[in-house]
Amino acid sequence: MNTSTPNSWEPKIIAFACHYCAFAAADLAGVMRRFYPANIRIVRLPCSGKLDYSYVLRAFEKGMDGVFCAG
Repeated sequence: MNTSTPNSWEPKIIAFACHYCAFAAADLAGVMRRFYPANIRIVRLPCSGKLDYSYVLRAFEKGMDGVFCAG
C-alpha cells in the first residue's frame, strides 16, 4: 500500500473568520498586497462563537481537507 502523496497535492482549507477579528486581519493582508495560497477559502461570520458544528461537518462532506475557525 502506497501512502505517499504527490508533490503537487495541496490541501483544500476553509477558514471561518470572525468579522471583527480574523476577517479584518485577512482583509488587511489583502490591502497590504500580502499573499496567501489560493487553496484557502475564507468565510466571514458575524462571530466565530456562532459557528455551528454542522457547517464544519458539511465542509468535510463537500471535500475540504481542513477547517480553521478564527475569532
